[in-house]
Parts: sequence; C-alpha cells; structure tokens
Amino acid sequence: MEFPTHYESERLFLRSYQPGDGKWYYAMSLKNRQHLLRYESDNIAADIASEGAAEGLVCELNRDWVNHACFFIGVFEKKTSEFMAQIYVGPVDWKLPEFQIGYFAEVDHEGQGFVTEAVRSTLGVLFKQLNAHRVRLECDETNLRSLRVAERCHMTREGYLRENRRNPDETYSSSWIYGLLKSEYQAE
Repeated sequence: MEFPTHYESERLFLRSYQPGDGKWYYAMSLKNRQHLLRYESDNIAADIASEGAAEGLVCELNRDWVNHACFFIGVFEKKTSEFMAQIYVGPVDWKLPEFQIGYFAEVDHEGQGFVTEAVRSTLGVLFKQLNAHRVRLECDETNLRSLRVAERCHMTREGYLRENRRNPDETYSSSWIYGLLKSEYQAE
C-alpha cells in the first residue's frame, strides 16, 4: 500500500515535499510562525532557522515518506500554485490500519474551505487506497477552526484529554479526540 505522492481535489493539488522545496518552505515558515505559535508551536514549520535548514527538513520529510514513517503533504491551489495548507498523516498501527491526521492553514488562506477540502481528499486516500479502518485527530479545545474542520469531515468526537498541552505562555489547554471509521466514511 503506497501513499500517492500527488493527488487532487476540485480546487487543490496535494503533494509530498521534494528536494528543492526548502527555499519556499522557509519563506512560508517565517510568514506563518506567529500563526502557528498558539496551536502548533511544535509544528515542524514553526521554527526553521534558515533556507538550508528548511532544505534539510524537506529532504528528511521525503525520506520519511519513502520509509512510510509519516507523510507531510503540501496543499496548493490549482489556479495559482500557491501554498494553502499542510496536512500531516502519521501511521498509528499499520496492522489495523489506523492513521492520525493533522493540519494547518496558511495564515492568509484561513476560512476559505481549503483545509476541509484537503482533509476530505486525504481521507479518501486513507480509506480507499490505504484501506484504513480508522483515522483519528487530536485538536486543542480552543482551536475552533480546526474543530469545525473535523466536524465538517464527519469525524466523531470520542474523547477529551485534560490539560495535555503546555502553551507558549506557560498556561495549559486540553484536547478533543476525534475519530472516523471506514464504515462511517463509506456511509457518507
């Protein structure tokens, strides 16, 4: 079972990061640093130090993809080829199979439905091509945009983790756990 390195939705193309992406990935990381600080301070794009470091990172992500360790997916608008979002897929259990999904919208493209469209397309890949039995998501309870994406994608709220995140301001926040089963996905 191979995760495709390129796939599309109505408005978007989604692809793996490739050697040579470091320059624009670094510029994107600088632009989104403050945006990621509250909910995604540990995101790989949150604190890249240089173009060279960004190039090293995208090469590492490409190796992780080839080794099926995790899949970081760039989301781009078809019309402009502009970066819209990043999707993360991590294998939880290849035997079940179960995957975890995560995402962030590029700061200038929030609230335009790009993340929802990209997540729906990625769920299709997971359930149809990788034969996932289950996909899960962990989301900060105060990240209302992210919670809405999960709900628009018909994920079920399954659990609550109390104060499992330390925020940059040293406060704590909690997370909702969402899940979607293959039978639920097929019933849509």
